[in-house]
Amino acid sequence: MNPIRKEWLERMLRIAGPVINSLEKGELHSTLPCEWHPDRKPYAMLEALGRTVEGIAPWLELEGLEGEEKDLQRVWQEKTRKAIAQAVDPNGADYMNFREGYGQALVDAAFLAHGIVRAPRALGAGLAQSDREHLIQALRDTRRFTPFVSNWILFSAMVEAALEVLGAGDADLTRVDYAVQMFQRWYAGDGTYGDGDLFHWDYYNSFVIQPMLVDILHIFREKGRDYAALEEKAVAHAARYAQVLEQMIHADGTWTVIGRSTVYRFGAFQLLAQAALQHFLPDRLPASQVRSALTAAIRRGMQSPDTFDALGFLRPGVDGYQPSMAEEYISVGSLYLCEAVFLPLGLAESDPFWTGEDLPWTDRKIWSGMDTQRDHAVD
Repeated sequence: MNPIRKEWLERMLRIAGPVINSLEKGELHSTLPCEWHPDRKPYAMLEALGRTVEGIAPWLELEGLEGEEKDLQRVWQEKTRKAIAQAVDPNGADYMNFREGYGQALVDAAFLAHGIVRAPRALGAGLAQSDREHLIQALRDTRRFTPFVSNWILFSAMVEAALEVLGAGDADLTRVDYAVQMFQRWYAGDGTYGDGDLFHWDYYNSFVIQPMLVDILHIFREKGRDYAALEEKAVAHAARYAQVLEQMIHADGTWTVIGRSTVYRFGAFQLLAQAALQHFLPDRLPASQVRSALTAAIRRGMQSPDTFDALGFLRPGVDGYQPSMAEEYISVGSLYLCEAVFLPLGLAESDPFWTGEDLPWTDRKIWSGMDTQRDHAVD
């Protein structure tokens, strides 16, 4: 196996391991630590599952693997299906909260839904019929929540996208239309969207907005409503924003820390990872250059021994354990959004992302005196 790919895979599974291994045995409720922000415990389990699955799904879905990696993938496909089954079984020890509270369950379910959309074969069709029915009902249960008029409207739309993928037959296009049309209005220019009427300096364009918008439009593109044309426009915006994200990774692998939810670490680069996975990187940004940039960020973001607790669960922070950086809505489960950086593991080992020569990323080029292209805005 390509040594960099092997490193990525080992790091992804190291992060995922405590969540999936505990959950497949029905023990996540009893093992997941909640000593900081204990009021978030009712949501932490589904947060941990959904965000983990969202990140590992493309690798679980990848066909054509061989040898050791194929064997490992088969094991993790089964582990993850068992974990989802535990989460949605109303009679199970680790049945999760899809119904209670002010709406956080909608948020958490949407990340799980995104994982289903990213792995329709392995985590959709691959589920036992009873487990798929339980999952469909759990997702439907979140319809009781009215999302805030912000990035939350994409959570409602993503749930509907997963129901479409699962063949539920009752996807509510009104929820999808509302999210799609509002984000057309909220486009701020130069590849970015406001989170509502105003733009915020944070990474929510990458944590939520653009990854979900692109995939929702793709799932429903054949439904009319100009979704196919809107998908093309959204992908063009996403390509520009992916380029901006690559430029945010500093020459030493650190990155600009700004705005809300910074303890999601390198989950800040979800959209850049998705652009590599779905092959919509801009022409000026070679895939292997993105691999080099993301590898540097992953290494830097995991170098502190305080990144994990004694049981291997993530701890809040950007560089080790920095609990004061976690907002009041953050639980240990929230932190697993960092798994989204590993989306390119859904690419075959023969893809140029893995086979291309090592290239310095933009910030490293500039600050080593290399000549490089000037930047410019897009409409």
